[in-house]
Amino acid sequence: MTRDDLVLTPTHLRFAGRRFPRAIGRGGVTGDKREGDGATPRGVHRIVGMLYRPDRMAPPADWAVPIGPSDLWSDDPGHEDYNLMVRAPYPHSHERLRRADPLYDLVLITDWNWPRAERGRGSAIFLHRWRKPRHPTEGCIALRPEHLRWIAARLRHGGRLIVP
Repeated sequence: MTRDDLVLTPTHLRFAGRRFPRAIGRGGVTGDKREGDGATPRGVHRIVGMLYRPDRMAPPADWAVPIGPSDLWSDDPGHEDYNLMVRAPYPHSHERLRRADPLYDLVLITDWNWPRAERGRGSAIFLHRWRKPRHPTEGCIALRPEHLRWIAARLRHGGRLIVP
């Protein structure tokens, strides 16, 4: 582990010598992730993307990509686009990335089950804003919005997320 790694601890996320309160999946941490189990997958994951809402914030880093109105994330294990960003119209099961609430205003995308997804192993494992302090997620890691922005401004593409 290095100072530049994001490291999940029992109560915080550690990065760049700082500790940030965090929330994880309602199913805890698992080594056997499945779609819909609400668990955060154990392992060493790369940060492979950063998305942001350009109508709500400035780009947090030079490699951040704006979220458009038709941007979605496929969570349909039966479809070939499973665990990939897709565009509307998309008739299969998906998550809308441009949400009415601020949950996905800034998203760090991990390489969990990506880019060649094994169907049913889980999709859309992100780092994003939390709903309220320490409120469980569907498997993502969630942070206070100001902490997420601080991390995003300093994180490099390909950085590691370590979930012991």
